[in-house]
Amino acid sequence: MPPISDHPLRYMLTNELHARPFPTLAAPGRATYLALKPPKAAAARNRELERAHLIALLDRFGAPHPQPGATHWSGRIGRHFLKWESHTEFFTFTVFEEGLGDTPFDPAGFDVFPADWLAEAPGTRITSALIRVELQEGDEEIDAKADQWFVRDSLAISRMLDDNLVVATDFRIDPAGHTRLAIFARPGTGERRIGRVVQRLCEIETYKTMSMLGLARARELSPELNALEQRLTDLVDHLGDESVSSAKTLEALLKVSAGLEGMAAQASYRFSATAAYETIVTQRIEVLREIRFKGRQTFAEFMTRRFDPSMRTVKSTEQRLHTLIERAGRASDLLRTRVDVELSEENQKLLASMDRRADLQLRLQQTVEGLSVVAISYYALNLVLYLFGPVEKIWHIEKYWIAAIATPIVVFVVWLMIRRIRKSMH
Repeated sequence: MPPISDHPLRYMLTNELHARPFPTLAAPGRATYLALKPPKAAAARNRELERAHLIALLDRFGAPHPQPGATHWSGRIGRHFLKWESHTEFFTFTVFEEGLGDTPFDPAGFDVFPADWLAEAPGTRITSALIRVELQEGDEEIDAKADQWFVRDSLAISRMLDDNLVVATDFRIDPAGHTRLAIFARPGTGERRIGRVVQRLCEIETYKTMSMLGLARARELSPELNALEQRLTDLVDHLGDESVSSAKTLEALLKVSAGLEGMAAQASYRFSATAAYETIVTQRIEVLREIRFKGRQTFAEFMTRRFDPSMRTVKSTEQRLHTLIERAGRASDLLRTRVDVELSEENQKLLASMDRRADLQLRLQQTVEGLSVVAISYYALNLVLYLFGPVEKIWHIEKYWIAAIATPIVVFVVWLMIRRIRKSMH
């Protein structure tokens, strides 16, 4: 029996599910995170540039290169462990280190990325984070450090994964340009569990920031959207005004529709991406299984108060844009109906005018035919009189008697002849 044939993509699709394992990190330890995004056309970027950038970093440590076309790589670079990933619109570097520095969230920790190497990056920083992992058992010490390291009004802190860890952050950018994330691990918490939480926190921070790009786009569109909405409203209000030319109204309506469609084309990808990123942020928070810490604000509550309103603004702008496009379409239908009615009226007037012209033409034709009978009869009668001229001399019949007898006969014959010609033409 011959072996069963595999689909050519079977192994590739299965391996993709296991291609990006979670990192491991022991407590105490720290991680440095960097996410870069090309400023324009990020989804269609040349990914070979970022792979070349990765290889330039690996070559400094003599580390092996990723496979051609790879979208992820992890391995040791010197005494650190590096994890690189390429995503749809951005790519990330996460460096894991053992032990803690003397100063919490020391900006010098970011020096793991060489300054000249950062200057040559094929993208701009979308976010960066310093992550500190401590062993901590008592809640009072955690509470005190959280108040010391973070802005209290923005602080989000929660027990996570069955209280094996307490995670705190304020989602702000510190003076050095980084977001701070603190993880307090209970004794006995495994390295893999800590690594998974670090990975989730980095994803939450990145996708939260990427989602906010949709808010920036919504704010950019708002003034133009307001102007087009007002213009569309004015056009609809004057659709029933017969003093306004339909052609001019149609031209203005086409400009409004073109403007709305152009805005939709430019913003559709960003709005769709924002919705996808928002879902990822929500899912990542859910899998951390939050429990409230000493009555403080949780991550989910922070997102509800600070993040969700921004996402609702994006959705509202997107819905408003689609609604205006639909309104413009309905206005076009109304204008088309008005134009059809006007054309119908003009056609009726044209037909009535054609009927009148046809009637006049018929009357004119009948008049011409009558005149033609008279004219032809006149000339025919003269010929008859010339033909019967000798009769006048021979039989002494006066010429007017010959004319009187011949006239009705000639007229009748000419009339019959013209009638026959007209019937043959029809």
